[in-house]
Amino acid sequence: MYKEFFGLEDIPFTLTPDPRFIVFTPSYNEVLASLYYGLENAKGLIVLTGEVGTGKTTALRWILRRLDSSVLAAYIFNPRLSIDEFYHNVTQTLGIKDWTNKAELLTEMGRVLEARHARGLRTVLIIDEAHELSDYVLEEIRLLLNFESDNAKHLQIVLTGQPELREKLNQPNLRQLKQRVALRCNMHPFPNVDEVERYITERLLIAGSDQPNIFTPGAIDFIFQCSEGIPRQINNICDNALISSYAAGEQIIGRQLIEEVADNLDLLPRKDALIASEKTPENAPPAGRILTAEAREELWKNQNRVEQKSPKKFPSESPGNGYVNGNGGSNGKHHSFGDLDDEINLEIEEVGGFY
Repeated sequence: MYKEFFGLEDIPFTLTPDPRFIVFTPSYNEVLASLYYGLENAKGLIVLTGEVGTGKTTALRWILRRLDSSVLAAYIFNPRLSIDEFYHNVTQTLGIKDWTNKAELLTEMGRVLEARHARGLRTVLIIDEAHELSDYVLEEIRLLLNFESDNAKHLQIVLTGQPELREKLNQPNLRQLKQRVALRCNMHPFPNVDEVERYITERLLIAGSDQPNIFTPGAIDFIFQCSEGIPRQINNICDNALISSYAAGEQIIGRQLIEEVADNLDLLPRKDALIASEKTPENAPPAGRILTAEAREELWKNQNRVEQKSPKKFPSESPGNGYVNGNGGSNGKHHSFGDLDDEINLEIEEVGGFY
């Protein structure tokens, strides 16, 4: 209802994981680079974990849309499956139809995977919400990793889930599967207000805005505090704020309106737990490259999209606690976030050597 009022061509802050609206912040780049590194180099089993709403499914869908044509990917989004239902999903993707028992199925699957590998083709199985998988299905996944030759995996598997997935893999009965994990990636909330500003501004640009500075610096700072840097909660706050601003006939959204919206959504931060953004060093590690040339080009171009638009100044509103001069994503500099416990830290030269 507010698209025409704000000069938008699309709704910028939906709760659906639309890969068109992916924003290449430094922390998001690191995860995408890690995933592509694992897939490109046939690492076998990759585990991606992250809190609810941090953008795991969006990242997976972005990857699926940009995989090379030589990659056949099976995507399972409902993990509450029996063993038979699990194999039914996998065989549908591989085009295996004539089997009456598990032995026949595994024999035919091995033949198909070996033939594809011999032709230089990749086969990937991606399972979302993997923390909901039963121990029995996880054991079948471990056995599928045995489809390999002396020097290569014929099937690559990506397990994505909430932090409970890490706890599940630490169970004694799944220790064999845990040892097969070749690469772990963590999807974190945005670590500072600069990345939140970039995220909001970039999504407005993607939605067609000519003036993507609808939110004042103070509003963005408070959005960061209320959302705790979680993209899904940022979307919810921003979408409701646009609706309220449209109803009030205001084209600029300030901190006061965000406070009202956050209160209505029950997202107001506790006074004793307000998040304080900190200035970060300027020598953050550069983002990694990814799979296809088109995807690499999109990645780099989108990093600089915000810099093409200079945000308005709002002298009447002083930045909130922790806001860094209101220019976070616009100066083209990367910021480090050393408080994150990442298990993958890829330098761009390190990734680039595999392409």
